[in-house]
Amino acid sequence: MSEDFDPAAMVARFKERAQAVQKRSLPPVEGAERRRFIEQAQLDYMDFAIIGDADATLDDGILTLRIDLRPKDAGGT
Repeated sequence: MSEDFDPAAMVARFKERAQAVQKRSLPPVEGAERRRFIEQAQLDYMDFAIIGDADATLDDGILTLRIDLRPKDAGGT
């Protein structure tokens, strides 16, 4: 792994990807294909947003992503 790897920059890129998915326009498709496109966009957003909210650390070559998935009223931020 490169010593130039920046975990915070990686997390920031995932935040940007999540925002890009939300801004993504819907292609001119209909029916089942449209539904699949929307479902995939929702999954992409969720995945990118989760990693984009992570606290990332790199210790001794091990990347750790700490992600609080608790509901906000249960101590989540």
